[in-house]
Amino acid sequence: MFSPRTVVLRSPSLRTKNRVGVLRAHLCEDDDPLFLSAKEAASLRFMEARQPEPLFVDEYAGCWVAPNPQIKQKSHHYCVATKFLDDKLIKQVNHINGVKQVVLLTDGMDTRPYRLRWPMSTTIFDISPDNVFRRAARDLQGSGAKIPRGNFFCHVPLESPNIPLEICNRGFRGDQPSIWVMQGLPIKTLVDFEDVLFIVSSLAMKGSYFLGELPSWLAEAEIKSRSSTGTMKWMDKIFMSNGFRVETIILEEFAKTLGKELTLEPYKNTPFVAEQLRFSDYEMEIWRKEFERIENEGDEEGFEEL
Repeated sequence: MFSPRTVVLRSPSLRTKNRVGVLRAHLCEDDDPLFLSAKEAASLRFMEARQPEPLFVDEYAGCWVAPNPQIKQKSHHYCVATKFLDDKLIKQVNHINGVKQVVLLTDGMDTRPYRLRWPMSTTIFDISPDNVFRRAARDLQGSGAKIPRGNFFCHVPLESPNIPLEICNRGFRGDQPSIWVMQGLPIKTLVDFEDVLFIVSSLAMKGSYFLGELPSWLAEAEIKSRSSTGTMKWMDKIFMSNGFRVETIILEEFAKTLGKELTLEPYKNTPFVAEQLRFSDYEMEIWRKEFERIENEGDEEGFEEL
């Protein structure tokens, strides 16, 4: 029997936002759907890495894969999406001067912190179901996985009562650029995704990027349609309402640029790249304090003249 735990998400600064969101996560056991879903994704990465010309190498995904899995000749949509997100993430991180912050919104078995070539002084935050993450971390440690030297890694449980406060307490800075990647994070309802957007919008500095995959059924349920045009319009609206300019990615076209054929299974996620157009709550707080300082100095000068 699963025991759902409600997670209340609040912005670190209630001066600019006062809405409280809710995400739901399950305590994880071996038969928990969250754990099994994460293992399935790891299995797809493992099989892709065994291709003659793999899209990426994930030497750690085998920690959770049964012996001798059936290797398919074509690439799964999930693996092509993973390749796209990997490339986009590393490209954006390498363009950041100074503090480099990456926030991974994951299923708990994301191996990016270990397998990607991070530039020096990259701080990586992982937000994921705690039980899945801890089980995966033990397996990864047993396989010899290590965070590249010169980088910092921190896990923030999805079940934390206040995720924005928790991640800020761990060193996240809203006045520095950040890259957010969402792949595998349990999203059950539209409210869940709106809460994610709320968190990223509150914490990410203007000009930061949010990459990821959105469950297609969210858009289909809202617009009562499966048309790609309708989905893009809906995504434009929901992202822009939270301060993001978004671009959807067509995996079939990206796969062609890689010379890859996709498997025939239908894929239920829509990859996206979004840019933060608003100031973070932290930036707004800095501006507020600066404005107050200027006002106070003006009042003092006026008083002296009198």
